[in-house]
Amino acid sequence: MKAKSTLALALLVVVALGALGLVGCGNGDQEPAETPAGNESADELSGSITVEGSDTMVNLGQAFAEAFMDEFGGVDVSVAGGGSGTGIASLINGTVDFANSSRAIKDEEIEAAGDNGVEVTEFVVAYDGIAIVVNPSLGVEDITFEQLGAVYRGEITNWSEVGGPDLDIVLLSRDTSSGTYVFFLEHVVQQEDSDAVYSADARLLPSTQAIVDETITNEAAIGYVGLGYVVPEIEVVMIDGVKAGVEVVQDGSYNVARPLFMYAAGTLSEASDAYIQWIQSADGQAVVADLGFVPTN
Repeated sequence: MKAKSTLALALLVVVALGALGLVGCGNGDQEPAETPAGNESADELSGSITVEGSDTMVNLGQAFAEAFMDEFGGVDVSVAGGGSGTGIASLINGTVDFANSSRAIKDEEIEAAGDNGVEVTEFVVAYDGIAIVVNPSLGVEDITFEQLGAVYRGEITNWSEVGGPDLDIVLLSRDTSSGTYVFFLEHVVQQEDSDAVYSADARLLPSTQAIVDETITNEAAIGYVGLGYVVPEIEVVMIDGVKAGVEVVQDGSYNVARPLFMYAAGTLSEASDAYIQWIQSADGQAVVADLGFVPTN
């Protein structure tokens, strides 16, 4: 049963699906480079890098860019959100150097890239636990994995059914361009039913921050956000007695967790190669930890 699966198994499955059909594959568990810029010094390296995609990763991506540019002043890194699907589409079309994605690339996207002459390389740059969040006034502290899926399928519609007050549940979800939407659908909503879909009553919001903002103001709301978006004004609900956090993602005891990816197209430029090596180095992974996500090493 998925509710009892280990994080290690879940992450291996996700990574395996993401790597299927890739010509090149970067590994988030590889040893970080000692000198991320190769033979170039910080003063000599120059160029521009464009990154687009996951809203879950947009703050992390901007933090990567700022820290990297502080060290390598000759490189300009621009980062935009828009959703994992949007970033991957831009990568396939050749308009960005990297796509941030909170889900594994799909087979049809790999095929489209190949048809467009684009060789895709995958890098795991962090791990993330998806926190289930509610308004603090609700008073619900713990639900089961099975109940969570039933809530998002629309089978449980009132908080009283899971130990809360007599309030109709307000379902908050990301929109369909989001990698988190896809991951949550496949790993929580569907569970044992591969044909399950989100409830028609779910509100599809354009960003993770929009879910946070709505949860703060709506006492009946439930939403899902990456660890980096958890703030004191929202309450994180335990799943089967486990509360989302860095330690439980690392030890595998929290079962709503996934890798975060960066996808590159073709042969990396000198600047892009230095950038991804820096992200996977100790300096880059320190940024991951600072933003509340889980480092790869």
